[in-house]
Amino acid sequence: MTLLTNFLNKAIIVLLILFVFPGFLHAQEVAERKSRITERNFHIAVFPVQNLSGTAAPLKEIRQAIIERLRRQGLSILEEEALEKFMMKYRIRYVGGIDRGIAKAFREEMGIQGVLITSLALYSEVNFPRVALTSRLVSTGHSPSILWIDGRGMAGDDSPGILGLGLVEDPKALLKKAIGKLTGSVEVYLDKKSKGENVKSVKRKFRPKVSYRSEVLDPNSKYTVAVAPFLNFSGRRNAGEILELQFIRNLKKFEQFDVVEPGVVRQQLLALRMIAPEGISLANADDLFASLNVDLILTANVFEYQDYQGVFGNPKVDFLVQLIEKKSRSVVWSAVSHNEGDDGVFFFDRGKVNTAHAMASQMTQWIGEKLIEHSKTVQGTKGSNSSEVR
Repeated sequence: MTLLTNFLNKAIIVLLILFVFPGFLHAQEVAERKSRITERNFHIAVFPVQNLSGTAAPLKEIRQAIIERLRRQGLSILEEEALEKFMMKYRIRYVGGIDRGIAKAFREEMGIQGVLITSLALYSEVNFPRVALTSRLVSTGHSPSILWIDGRGMAGDDSPGILGLGLVEDPKALLKKAIGKLTGSVEVYLDKKSKGENVKSVKRKFRPKVSYRSEVLDPNSKYTVAVAPFLNFSGRRNAGEILELQFIRNLKKFEQFDVVEPGVVRQQLLALRMIAPEGISLANADDLFASLNVDLILTANVFEYQDYQGVFGNPKVDFLVQLIEKKSRSVVWSAVSHNEGDDGVFFFDRGKVNTAHAMASQMTQWIGEKLIEHSKTVQGTKGSNSSEVR
């Protein structure tokens, strides 16, 4: 009987370890997570999704899914009714950014510390589905700034795997995955234990075809950058705005660059009544330098920004980018970039990029990496007009 009792006691202890202890650990983990979120004490507003895709898309559903995920993470979100009243009061129609006046009113009247701005660059339900989203968190108050920005471009056939087990044919499932990646990235940023983004170098195939760099550009200095409106010569609607967000996102990865919130740039362009159908002139640049107090202005011409639908196709991205420096009043960086999704792909589409968003992200990050390298590593630093990058 004693042996049976000892056996039962040991069995109970084992069961407690197997079932109760993991539950205790989970509860402790949840408590610690809530504690970290409470320490954040971050109250944000989530703007309606800006549709840059040029197609009909479930914008309300996307926004609601983002809000639900953020609330599950413990973030405080401004209620819908309060946001609607605020937007009506200030006649806010543009949801692709915020200016200084709106940022100040959010902080002083609503107690909002940040505004989450999301742009939809691609949405297709045709098999295989495709989606591209970019979100950024902008601080409020007198000087709005980009706190965090990230993006995801995904296709249902990105990772087919063995026997096609990794294919995603449900657009809702793909959208849910993209939203999960973005909201997870927000949580990592807000976690005080996070040390920032781990930037992975991109492949050589995404380097510019031709580039020029002036010795004026010092890779050891810190620059404030304004991204001016890009000229869109492609057949893709909103391609300029989509590529602007790519450059903003990838320049923000590097501590050498502080990028101005696009809504503030837009506000200044409107105030200066600056319409530049042929691009930013030096006179325009001088006005922007003075009003925005920035060191560099980045502008570009977009010649091609193409996605495809269905199983067969090839995304294409082609642009010319220039960086104008304030003191010298000259172009200190210029590059021509062109890539297609199957560049460098030889067998079974391995390594193919299926969305223009994902490819443009690699191309713009490559430029960001080269901007912070020592000038001796890049050709064209001795005053040549253009040169090929090694």
